[in-house]
This record gives sequence, structure tokens and C-alpha cells, in this order.
Amino acid sequence: MSRPQMPRLDRKPLIALVERANRALQTDMVRRAHADGHAEVKMAHNSVFGTLYSGGSRAADMAARAGITRQSMGEVIRDMVALDLLEMRPDPDDGRAKVVGYTEHGLDVASDGRRHLIQLERRLAEEFGEHEYDTARDVLERLVDVLDRLATEQDQDSPSAGGSVG
Repeated sequence: MSRPQMPRLDRKPLIALVERANRALQTDMVRRAHADGHAEVKMAHNSVFGTLYSGGSRAADMAARAGITRQSMGEVIRDMVALDLLEMRPDPDDGRAKVVGYTEHGLDVASDGRRHLIQLERRLAEEFGEHEYDTARDVLERLVDVLDRLATEQDQDSPSAGGSVG
């Protein structure tokens, strides 16, 4: 009996391109943090820096924004608290919950990262031209919107969601 053949793609899959771009951007942020004297910054910390609002955030909300589990986000947060990058304080709206916020040191690290992102975006706009760079950003935003919409539609159509089985 012969094995089924994997369909051949005529070019690199979009998911591979997006993953490679994401990895390159994440690596660049950590490399820059180290160059700025923040040797304690790790790749996993990007999930916090990218989702923590300046006034503070709940870990569960940050996990949802990052697309990771609450447990994974909690682990990263605990690591960053131990490194004096973050602090936890009671949530004024829910006494059982905690709000994550930057320490003074964490705010310095995050501010350096934001400045680098601003410079990097300018550099990319210069490299590709404003119009092409804006188009790339727009296409990525729309791609996320379409994939989110498709996921919602699939969730509504699944038997466990009470939808019809096709």
C-alpha cells in the first residue's frame, strides 16, 4: 500500500513567512534591549511588553491579547517580577484579582524598547517607501481580521457550539 502524498506548494507558505518575520522582530527587540544594557530581557518577555498597558493590566487580559495561556503569561510575569521589571498590585475593581504594572526599572526598559520600535518602523518605511510599508501593515491587519472572522464563523458552525453539522 502506498503512502498518501503531501500536496506540494508552489511557494513558501504565508504562515512560514509571517512566523519568520515575527521571529526576526522579536529577536531584534531582545538584541536591542541587551545592547541598551538590559541583559535580563528574554524573548518570552516580549509577550508582556507587547500587551501591558501603561496604566496596568490583568494577566488574563494580557494572555488573551498575546494569544497564550493564562498559565504561560503568569510564568512570564513571575519571572519579570523577580527581575524587578514588573510589580503586582490589587485590582481596585476586583479585590481577588491583581493588576500588573511596570516598576520604575521596567518602565525604563519598556521605554527604551518603544523608542527602538519607533526607529525601526521609520527605518522600514525608508527601506520600503512609506506607501509600500503602510500597505504591508494594512494587509497584515486585514489578514488578522479575516482569520479572526473565519475562526468565529467556524466556532459558530461547530457541533459543540450548537451550530448545524454540514
